[in-house]
Amino acid sequence: MSSVELPHQQPEPATSLIPTLPGAHYTDPALFEREQRRIFQAHWFAAARSSDLPDPGAFRTVDVGGESVLIVRGRDRSLRAFLNVCRHRGARLCVEDSGAVRRSLQCPYHAWTYGLDGSLIAAPNLNSMHDVDRGEYGLITVALREWLGTVWVCLADEPPSFADSVQSAVTGRLGDDEAIEEWGIDELVVGRRITYDVKANWKLIVENFMECYHCATIHPELTEVLPEFADGYAAQYFVGHGAEFGEDVGGFTVDGQSSGFDKLSGVGADHDRRYYAITVNPQVFINLVPDHVIFHRMYPMAVDRTVVECDWLYPRSVIDSGADLSKSVELFHRVNQQDFDACERCQPAMSSKAYAAGGVLVPSEHHIGEFRDWVADAISD
Repeated sequence: MSSVELPHQQPEPATSLIPTLPGAHYTDPALFEREQRRIFQAHWFAAARSSDLPDPGAFRTVDVGGESVLIVRGRDRSLRAFLNVCRHRGARLCVEDSGAVRRSLQCPYHAWTYGLDGSLIAAPNLNSMHDVDRGEYGLITVALREWLGTVWVCLADEPPSFADSVQSAVTGRLGDDEAIEEWGIDELVVGRRITYDVKANWKLIVENFMECYHCATIHPELTEVLPEFADGYAAQYFVGHGAEFGEDVGGFTVDGQSSGFDKLSGVGADHDRRYYAITVNPQVFINLVPDHVIFHRMYPMAVDRTVVECDWLYPRSVIDSGADLSKSVELFHRVNQQDFDACERCQPAMSSKAYAAGGVLVPSEHHIGEFRDWVADAISD
């Protein structure tokens, strides 16, 4: 396929307007397959919350760039990731999304059996095959890192620097290497998880999250809590900036009243009563507020379908106390629903003649141009 070009058929935009990707980038299955290989298999991918696999033998399977990846906690309590494929005849090793095994992983087809460290430990008649080196037929390893209480995997033979890609995205947004530690995300626990099945291309969701030009139109509850969002500039438009709560707002809740629990112990005065949004390419959104964290992981399933898993994270003491999380959860749940409805409204129009050459970005959306260029560069020859 030839290199990717930005729109060239639409009129030259005014200085205030810059072009988006062409419509085909949101509808063409061939371009989606290229994104699977060049983006999702090539970059660090947030696959799961570490706490989803609490004990030895716990596993989770995740689709990453069209490959099924198996994440399992070993007997040494370390997490490892493998391609979810038996080395014998290619059967899917674990067919459930999640579960637990006792001491090993056994293929349901011919009973090849692997240790939790991926090594081949048994197979029918294997002892009679003296020339077979079991070490050569273990599960294929996938690179894995843990950070912010999240399991990140990468299918690339030579993964990019984690510090220069994932961690630098967070540092670059907050403007400080140490700032993210104030929220103690590693130690927070999932108070609520909601999974959304969105009938839209993954890039529409990223672009939506990155801007707030739409906030005054579709997010009435959010703009009540964060009045500056009504002006159309997203919090992540400015390095280090957090959107300030309204003067009479008591907390990041659906009615703007106090959540009823204290702010996170590490959050300093500079970050109190502020909201920070972070995008980590290609599929993570992190939302920071004083008393909890909202963490989105996207799983692109098709050119026009994306599953989004959203975790609301709180201190264990809040969860153990039985605190009512409903008003805290409901605010961003509504934001999610409003955003995803908007993305689903856009998806059908991506194949319209009116959008063949793409659309435009206004000045408060110009930072989306960096994401546009990142995608175009990643899939170009």
